[in-house]
Amino acid sequence: MTDHEAAPTHPDRRLSTKEAAELLGVKPETVYAYVSRGQLSSRREPGGRGSTFDAKEVAALARRNRREPSGGSTIGGELSVRTRITLIDKDRYFFRGVDATELAARHSYEEVAEWLWTGRLRPGITFTAPDPSVAVARRAVDALPEHSGPTDRLRVATIAAATADPLRFDLSEDAVLGTARTLIPTLVAALPPLRRDHLDEGPLAGRLWGRLTGRAPDAASLRVLDTALGLLIDHDLAASTLAVRVAASARAHAYAAVSAGLGVLEGPLHGAASGLAHRLLLDVLDQGDAAPVVADELRAGRRIPGLGHRLYSGEDPRARALFALLEGVPDAAPALAAAHDVVATTARHTPLHANVDLALAVLTVASGMPASAGETVFAVARTAGWIAHALEEYQERPLRMRPSGRYVGARPPQPLPR
Repeated sequence: MTDHEAAPTHPDRRLSTKEAAELLGVKPETVYAYVSRGQLSSRREPGGRGSTFDAKEVAALARRNRREPSGGSTIGGELSVRTRITLIDKDRYFFRGVDATELAARHSYEEVAEWLWTGRLRPGITFTAPDPSVAVARRAVDALPEHSGPTDRLRVATIAAATADPLRFDLSEDAVLGTARTLIPTLVAALPPLRRDHLDEGPLAGRLWGRLTGRAPDAASLRVLDTALGLLIDHDLAASTLAVRVAASARAHAYAAVSAGLGVLEGPLHGAASGLAHRLLLDVLDQGDAAPVVADELRAGRRIPGLGHRLYSGEDPRARALFALLEGVPDAAPALAAAHDVVATTARHTPLHANVDLALAVLTVASGMPASAGETVFAVARTAGWIAHALEEYQERPLRMRPSGRYVGARPPQPLPR
């Protein structure tokens, strides 16, 4: 039997996630991607044994995938990109082979970023923004309308900072790393502080805190924010990261690649998802019970924000890590209870687990931050991951991220329109 060839199956047989993945020739998490796209159906088995899949349906999908021309750039019908940055496997994820949740728990955001970029730790490192870049970025952000969102501000700040860097077209590793270490603090510094006594010094998490809330920071809350930044640095080929790699494949400079990522991040199914979870938690706190709030969401035909993830069959490891830290933040207790109520209420009918957006919403609600704060945290954090992917892509053949379209329109020749 050749690799990935469909084995004979009993018509009524159910396959485990591992068995389905082996038959399809993909990683286990990719099986859930097929489910999210409606290509496979799953069933939650009683007793907490996980999801199962119809054997005939899996075999049919495997046959379809083998008929799709791959050209060496697809696996199981999906785009595949070689990377040494992040591995997601069995409800865990790893940065350069190291457990990402442990790395973020023990090291600052800046230290995790350095590990992701270079494979080396630099204990105690902080990123410093050059004054000319900050000045031009602040002027550009200040000129935006008052209702501009956080990603609008960060994208404009990125473009403005690029204009202040005449060496931005140097794509050598040292030059791009220099850009990364100055761009990220520039983005933070370009956002208006909410406290008059705010000082731009120390680790990045402290500098970002004063731009997300007017409350004075405490050590426990700052630790949660710093850990959240580290956890969110990268997550394999998310939509925004793929956009960055496409830009880098065309040899766009690092600022332009980051700008491409920010453009995709703004979607409600990506970076803005935590804002929806933030509003959900406020509604639960207002009503004192998750049941009516969840019912209203479902009645309106909306998904419950902050629940489920296409790459994890269980709880998002990032959510688990942040929830554990939030237990030590006294002000977070009401929002944390509301989040657990949402999960428990929804679990009565649908086996969905909390994802990082819900955990991020607990932090933003508990800290008196606006609903958009989670999007800001996500964007600042992910910038480091985008740079890591851009660095990788610069080492590959140029313009390799150029798929061919499969034309399905009217066959030529067609008459000229009148």
